[in-house]
Amino acid sequence: MDQKTTIYDIAKALDITAATVSRALNNNPKISEVTRKLVLETAAKMNYKQNRLAQSLRSGKSNNVGVIVPRIDSNFFASVIRGIEEELRPEGYHVIICQTNEDEMRQIENISTLLNAQVDGILMSISNVSEENDHVIQNVVDKNVPLIFFDRKKKMDGVSSVTINDLEGGYLATKNLIEQGCKRIAHLTGDQSLEIYDNRNKGYQKALLDSGLPFNPDYVFQVKSNVDAGRQAVDRLLSLNPPPDGIFSSSDFAALGAIQELKERGVRIPEEFCVFGFGNEPFTRFMELSISSVDQSPLEMGRMTAKVFLEQINNTDKIKIEKKVVLNPELHIRKSSSRNLSS
Repeated sequence: MDQKTTIYDIAKALDITAATVSRALNNNPKISEVTRKLVLETAAKMNYKQNRLAQSLRSGKSNNVGVIVPRIDSNFFASVIRGIEEELRPEGYHVIICQTNEDEMRQIENISTLLNAQVDGILMSISNVSEENDHVIQNVVDKNVPLIFFDRKKKMDGVSSVTINDLEGGYLATKNLIEQGCKRIAHLTGDQSLEIYDNRNKGYQKALLDSGLPFNPDYVFQVKSNVDAGRQAVDRLLSLNPPPDGIFSSSDFAALGAIQELKERGVRIPEEFCVFGFGNEPFTRFMELSISSVDQSPLEMGRMTAKVFLEQINNTDKIKIEKKVVLNPELHIRKSSSRNLSS
């Protein structure tokens, strides 16, 4: 049986200490990029394989962090993951990504799998707020594994979160539509059992109240975050008497569908009808009729989520702190809501 290469063999080949080799292999920030690259190249040539299990047993850390998102193919969540990785990788952590596809059982399975893998922390955007899986999420806290919610969260003692001010985002988007002359504004909302959609709806209603406009519950439709849902919502909205003259959508995809349906019906945007989305997806700014949207700062949200994790993992007294980070929303006002009132 061939003798396995050890860190001492690599150290001897490079005339450096075994401790330096170990730090380089584990992405220790104290090791220069030049040395790290040299060690990795030499390790590959010598067919060195790290024993991750033994390493984690010795240190009590796996250097793995689990990230759970509803959908990986979303630009928003992809950007959040990028921000998390950019913050954690220099600290020697590897990210394990799981997606739930908005399925409760998959959410439970993902949490259990990550705990069995002995991850050092779980960063999570929940798929739903069902109380049936509360005990599974609580199990993370009970095991003293740092748990940080981002974007979508549950109200749980001892759990930190990083979100944006969804209420303010809904308020500002609706106010923009009002300032453009819209008097009858509809709202395409998501599942309001999720706090983010509930808060966006509250912001929408507050903007109407502050502007002296009536709230019409017939103008509020719960829709999925996709193009077809937006088209179907417009079909129903235009059948109302009177129909709305503006839409604030909690989803850019539903906003896109609404615009497509309005244009097919010959409704002029923004002259006759204004639309404001939420999420600032890349397509919103590249379309011929660019879509106004609320930016959720996903990259910053990911970085901040990782920073909260690092703060907790590096200080055992803070593992069960409740740090609530709330980022400010930013409006991107584009053609779909920029009506020329002077014309």
